Amino acid sequence: MIATENTVIWTDFDKLGAVKELENAGKTDLVKEMSQNGAKRVKEYTVPMACGLDYNYAAKAVNDDILDKLQALADEAQLADKFSLLYNGDVINTGEKRLVLHQLTRGQLGNDVVADGVNKREFYVGVQKKVAEFAEKIHNGEITTEDGSRFTEVVQIGIGGSDLGPRAMYIALENWAKRNNRFKMKAYFISNVDPDDAAAVLGTVDCAHALFILVSKSGTTLETLTNESFVKDALKTRGLDPSKHMIAVTSETSPLAKSSDYLAAFFMDDYIGGRYSSTSAVGGAVLSLAFGPDVFADFLEGAAAEDRLATGSDIRKNPAMLDALIGVYERNILGYTATAVLPYSQALSRFPAHLQQADMESNGKSVNRFGNPVDYPTGPVIFGEPGTNGQHSFYQLLHQGTDIIPLQFIAFKENQCGQDVDIQGSTSQQKLIANVVAQIVAFACGKDDENRNKYFAGGRPSSLIIGEQLTPGSLGALLSHFENKIMFQGFIWNLNSFDQEGVQLGKVLAKQVLAKNYDGALKEYAGLFGM
Repeated sequence: MIATENTVIWTDFDKLGAVKELENAGKTDLVKEMSQNGAKRVKEYTVPMACGLDYNYAAKAVNDDILDKLQALADEAQLADKFSLLYNGDVINTGEKRLVLHQLTRGQLGNDVVADGVNKREFYVGVQKKVAEFAEKIHNGEITTEDGSRFTEVVQIGIGGSDLGPRAMYIALENWAKRNNRFKMKAYFISNVDPDDAAAVLGTVDCAHALFILVSKSGTTLETLTNESFVKDALKTRGLDPSKHMIAVTSETSPLAKSSDYLAAFFMDDYIGGRYSSTSAVGGAVLSLAFGPDVFADFLEGAAAEDRLATGSDIRKNPAMLDALIGVYERNILGYTATAVLPYSQALSRFPAHLQQADMESNGKSVNRFGNPVDYPTGPVIFGEPGTNGQHSFYQLLHQGTDIIPLQFIAFKENQCGQDVDIQGSTSQQKLIANVVAQIVAFACGKDDENRNKYFAGGRPSSLIIGEQLTPGSLGALLSHFENKIMFQGFIWNLNSFDQEGVQLGKVLAKQVLAKNYDGALKEYAGLFGM
């Protein structure tokens, strides 16, 4: 049965009966469980994901009883039904009264959704086809620079979701593409309005052979338009025509849509939020140009496969829903305030930064989806760095600090480049894997020592997403997993995870400063900078 808005009830977290059951349940002694039953838990507490990935939660502070109560919470909160509403075109974004349709960019979930008189699945697929055709023409030399030579580099100009996701995905696949002969064009990114950002990129790229992608849904984003002007000035200074070097990714109603300033324009709409746009033209243009449309298609299929897993109601078979529920249990029942995302893969070096926006912009809310204040904690602080770098940075606090911070490890059995060296009896990849294995057990089990400076209490919970290798498909599945985890947590907390009013106030005040329309503290702070 397809859920309808009449069959789903939106309830605040603290009004759910299953929450009381969780609060009254006994806590799991993670040190004891992992010390005595660790091997069994590692084998049994695993849920298959798409594209050869697995979600392992053996080192989380849960047991079968807690899992049963989390299942009851999922059922009472109607998580599967609410996801069905989302991908079948209900108005899930209550703040802006919009549909939420990023899943339609990559898969076949639900029915065709018609909005504004347009079949949105056909619209998104059509945009992807146009992007693919354009990329092929760039690659085979049908579309060239002014002097007839080929474009060799691509530069994305955008900020927030127009930068963080696409940049993280590009970095994740760059080495894989080079090794597998899929590398087409080097990509760069300009995001910060700080002029040093644009200047550094423009000082690196060969502007005569660079194609610039301007990404702005509204066509009015201050930082992005400022950087566009910076780039256009640089191109003109070099005697180049900017209109022959730029394309736009924007909405059909923006001032950029039909402008002669661009070689081409590819469209997105208000039903795909910026932080969920990596599988739309926002990510599709730069990834298709950099690696080819077939690689982007594989990325989409990986996300689609993981989306399909997320539709189920059995949490032991739905990794995103289970991950979300355990995270809510840690946040609201155990009282943990942050989560560290720790990829043991250099290719995922910017993935934690993307998840910072995806999670904290989505669930960093103190009112429910109806605008009423909530009386319980919501989204955690998200941070992270690749292992093993993080081990020599903030792991000290994670191991022995006064706060317990749940951890999400990500690791792969094989590296991407296919290069390694055997030193002191083991390869670099083996050393990497040894470290992630050691960290999981060390965090969970700790170490007794009479010297309290060397004592580790343990009981620090973690999960592990493990796969054979980071590929376009597994990257898509990984992205979908976290997007859906964030969505499910928003449903449980009764939040609108798809607007971001928190980014607006600063923009308004910044415009006042630039217009010198200010007084009080705003004026005094501006004065410190001579403005």
